[in-house]
Amino acid sequence: MKFTKSHEWVRPEGGIVTMGITTHAAEALGDVVFVELPDVGKSFDKGAEMAVVESVKAASDVYAPVSGEVVEVNSAIVDAPEQVNEGPEEGAWFVKLKLKDESELESLMDEAAYKAQLSDE
Repeated sequence: MKFTKSHEWVRPEGGIVTMGITTHAAEALGDVVFVELPDVGKSFDKGAEMAVVESVKAASDVYAPVSGEVVEVNSAIVDAPEQVNEGPEEGAWFVKLKLKDESELESLMDEAAYKAQLSDE
């Protein structure tokens, strides 16, 4: 698993990455009450706004950790957004992206680097 500075995670599987928000992000948001996901077939550049998560505290944008095309969305979290709080790095993934440029994965942090960033915040 790899991580972004803006608290998204990716799990590469061949030319597809599954992505979502980190446990830290879910805990910071509080109780998630709404998730808006992009449509299948939509393409994003790395760093582009691609989804929205709303909690009882605030609304937050979710950014594309890598460039790619949405090939699948997790509609279960749209219907039951509380799943994002229950398992943000397991079953509550947001989308699966077909990678546009596999080398972008190299710019993401491993778990140790991500934990170091959290301790610096």
